[in-house]
Amino acid sequence: MKKPVAAVLAVLALISGAAQAEDNPWLVRVRAVHLDPADKSDPVGGAGASDRLSVSSKTIPELDVSYFFTKHIAAELVLTYPQKHDVSLDGAKIGTVRHLPPTLLAQYHFLPDARFRPYVGAGLNYTTFSQNRLLNGAGSLEHDSFGLALQTGADVAIDQHWSLNFDLKKVQIRSDVLIGGAKASRVKIDPLMLAVGVGYRF
Repeated sequence: MKKPVAAVLAVLALISGAAQAEDNPWLVRVRAVHLDPADKSDPVGGAGASDRLSVSSKTIPELDVSYFFTKHIAAELVLTYPQKHDVSLDGAKIGTVRHLPPTLLAQYHFLPDARFRPYVGAGLNYTTFSQNRLLNGAGSLEHDSFGLALQTGADVAIDQHWSLNFDLKKVQIRSDVLIGGAKASRVKIDPLMLAVGVGYRF
């Protein structure tokens, strides 16, 4: 995954060098985000087994910092604090896990001077899992996950600085499931993230 990360950073560096920054390049948003996991996994125990893992949905706070290289092109860093989720096996809770999923996105803003300002974005997600407590400590999720992220949304200007924000992201978060140190399954969390919030441009 080092090559994709380096490629994204290189593209952002080229954009930064080629374009003059906006007079007010920084935009900070605070959002409430609902995570709806895809809940797809390989059967626990291998082929022929039927037990499948799922991760609970959750609404979380989010802080997003964007930098505009031009009126149309920006980079956004999505931040939150470690989130705790229940993990279930065929509907029965088997433990909890915490994850921290920062995401870096490159965005294109279509109508930067209008009151309604739609945008699209794409980038990379890095998720780290901690405090795995599955099956009374016998199981855990793999520590790190790298994946793609896609985004669409819109800002609605209130005045020169303030705006309302509506945002939708699909993020690739996947992990091997380890039981007794051996791989027992692979879970695809891949959440759909629906958000609403406010932004301040300065």
